[in-house]
Amino acid sequence: MIKKLVVGAACLALIAGAMALAGYRIVRDGSGVPRFLHRTDYSALEADRARQHQQSAPATDVPPIQAPAPAPTAQIVTPPSPAATVTPSGFWPDFRGPNRDGRYAETSIRTTWPTGGLPRLWKQPVGGGYASFVVANGRAFTIEQRRNQEVVAAYAVTTGRELWAHGWDAEFRESLGGDGPRATPTFHEGRIYALGALGELQVLDAGTGALIWRRNILSDNNAPNVSWGMSASPLIVDDKVIVLPGGPRGQSVVAYNKTTGAPIWKTLDDPQAYTSPMLVTVAGTRQILVVSGRRAMGLAIEDGKLLWEYPWATDMDISVAQPLVIAREGLDDRVFLSAGYGHGAAVFEVKRTGDKLEARTVWENQRMNNKFSSSVLHDGYIYGLDESILACVDAATGDMKWKGGRYGYGQILLAGDHVIVLTEEGELALVKASPVRHEELGKFSAIEGRTWNYPVIAGGRLLVRNAEEMAAFDISPK
Repeated sequence: MIKKLVVGAACLALIAGAMALAGYRIVRDGSGVPRFLHRTDYSALEADRARQHQQSAPATDVPPIQAPAPAPTAQIVTPPSPAATVTPSGFWPDFRGPNRDGRYAETSIRTTWPTGGLPRLWKQPVGGGYASFVVANGRAFTIEQRRNQEVVAAYAVTTGRELWAHGWDAEFRESLGGDGPRATPTFHEGRIYALGALGELQVLDAGTGALIWRRNILSDNNAPNVSWGMSASPLIVDDKVIVLPGGPRGQSVVAYNKTTGAPIWKTLDDPQAYTSPMLVTVAGTRQILVVSGRRAMGLAIEDGKLLWEYPWATDMDISVAQPLVIAREGLDDRVFLSAGYGHGAAVFEVKRTGDKLEARTVWENQRMNNKFSSSVLHDGYIYGLDESILACVDAATGDMKWKGGRYGYGQILLAGDHVIVLTEEGELALVKASPVRHEELGKFSAIEGRTWNYPVIAGGRLLVRNAEEMAAFDISPK
């Protein structure tokens, strides 16, 4: 028996070695089980991009880039609440959308999907990593791993043609989660703010890819990297870009000047997690919402002062899901949190007592465990992946309305009255956003390989990617 086991182990080792020499390796799914076959085929990617650059560009490939706005003066005019922000048609400028809440509100979508799936506009290889896209001026921007560089690239949304690529030497490797950059870039006033997995923050001209300024947020703030790499997308608020290095001695959350890169303020000592900061209005106060490895908190935009906090300590500081601000009776005073690994979900309320804001629990339970994904809110109900199964929870009470549809550890968006699911297998599914029951209206295979990256919709076009492929589909109403 022992001899058979030794021979079997040796055979498996030989097979694994042969696969590695061929560029293949087995990667784990969201539950930790080795299941997906992955190959980073840089040669195919480079050949594809070389072919694109040799071809003539269509005259209508992309419109002119929007020029950057002038540098802010010392007098900052307070903009409207994020909920009132109007995003131009065809723009998806932030991680998970204009308000970072996973909601596509630009136009209606096609809700009757053909048997073979939505019309595909293009499909092609892409570099590694887990970033999503941002979209502006007919261009889709993302960050990829290409050999030993992190590369920010701009693509024409209609054709997939690479318009420019800007890289720097950096290679984050992690055997359980996977290699490459994590944080989705941010588009703002004609510039791209891109953060690599090793803390490199570079601000680029969105039209040309030219470097404007750079900082390394980890070395700048004496911060160690988190286990699975820097993942929080930069947030632009007024004249500031907010990042989460997690440094000690008041260097956990940092604001740089968005135009020059000069530090404006630094605050707190929290170890950071994997969520992105959000601009929100809670309890009537415009503020920055941050979920660290220890707590959720609201910070003053002007100086980073702590306004309120809510305990949210997770195992190994693994908070990944974005919070949701819940409107209740016209007041945006409740916040939903969720985490995986058995942590569960909670809704808390932020109230003003005298001159202070205080947070208290409304409900908490184990009915929604967002491990790698984030939930969405629609008409008072929360839709999200409870581990790998789609579920619907009453936002007011936490009661489970239904649970159904095994989509793996994928990602979701809300579009009108529908939830769009990008499954861990690379399939796209359309589900009715109703508390009555789980009702899947369509499903098809979009890309191949393990898929943990968020989908994007802008101007009626649905973009998806993983660490191997990227594709665009027409989801405009017919």
